[in-house]
Amino acid sequence: MTDVVIIGGGIVGLATALQLKKQRPGLTVTVIEKELSVARHQTGHNSGVIHSGLYYKPGSLKATNCIRGYHMLLDFCNQEGVPYELCGKIVVATKPEEIPQLNILFERGQQNGLTGLRKLSQAEMREIEPYVNGVEGIRVPQTGIIDYKQVAEKYAERFQALGGELRLGERVENITPGNSLSIVVTNKGTYETRLVVNCAGLYSDKIAQLTQREPINLRIVPFRGEYYKIKPHKEYLVRHLIYPVPDPNFPFLGVHFTRMVHGGVEAGPNAVLAFQREGYRKSDVNLKELYETLTWPGFQKVAGRYWQTGLGEMYRSFSKAAFTKALQQLIPDIQEDDLEDGGSGVRAQACDRTGGLLDDFAILETDKAINVCNAPSPAATSSLSIGQTVSEKVLARF
Repeated sequence: MTDVVIIGGGIVGLATALQLKKQRPGLTVTVIEKELSVARHQTGHNSGVIHSGLYYKPGSLKATNCIRGYHMLLDFCNQEGVPYELCGKIVVATKPEEIPQLNILFERGQQNGLTGLRKLSQAEMREIEPYVNGVEGIRVPQTGIIDYKQVAEKYAERFQALGGELRLGERVENITPGNSLSIVVTNKGTYETRLVVNCAGLYSDKIAQLTQREPINLRIVPFRGEYYKIKPHKEYLVRHLIYPVPDPNFPFLGVHFTRMVHGGVEAGPNAVLAFQREGYRKSDVNLKELYETLTWPGFQKVAGRYWQTGLGEMYRSFSKAAFTKALQQLIPDIQEDDLEDGGSGVRAQACDRTGGLLDDFAILETDKAINVCNAPSPAATSSLSIGQTVSEKVLARF
């Protein structure tokens, strides 16, 4: 018997496990991960940005956890020797009609406690990023770059050093909630536990449904983000991180330029529907999972509302020329031949039955389970803070 079973060995599950063992060393905690190593999915396909908290509604879980998590992450990395760089970024309005939304972002950043925020004229932007195109911008000095897979591996190492158990290569197949204990069945064994914590990312809705009889009111819709890399001879075009003003109605930040902590520059991502939950390539298709997405009433409403945006993203997925044109809005000098195929990631985006794409973190609780069902960006930056929030909910049960 174990006190707590955590399902999912990504950065949020491991941060939760670590925080639990630090706060209550005597608690027995087991992390179950279906892959043979940690951080194989959202964490391992992350763009590696340390987010400052600029974008998020003041007082939201995203805002409070991002800002607290930012400082906790940097403290952890300093203590454990995990490399990172606070290189800063600029957010660029490429046309006058984007300036009101840029001003809203600036105000949000101030309300969220960011220090050193600065509005930039076109000339001031060019001093920081000589090749950028825009009419106005914001300088965000607290943004940084890091390798989140390395961070997650360090979480796992510290968790196990504190006596935690990490079970790799085990897939959860069933959960039976009981009066005092729940039974978690995997492909390799059975675990009796007092509490299940679900940090299963792309499958968090599936695991959540196993913990209760009533249907849950959301579904994970997978969106693939595809990147290009800038060829080395053109990396001089990007000094730091360059972001557009995001569409306030869509929970994605738009194509941008990211200098990577291990070298190189990524350009992207777009945001297209993935045809399976772990579909990192265009050719990856799981008909059952695709059917579940397409028949979800919430997704049908999203598709009806954003079909033009979706078609544009899909077109850029198959047209390098169209992708390049989107990038040229920020850096006109970038050319199609300057780009080579990069990586991709899949975002676990929760969508409710009414067609709402959940923008904030979502934690669903039952008597025997705590389900982290929506933890999109900035979850990696916020991981230790989310882990502390969830661990406090856990400890309140004991």
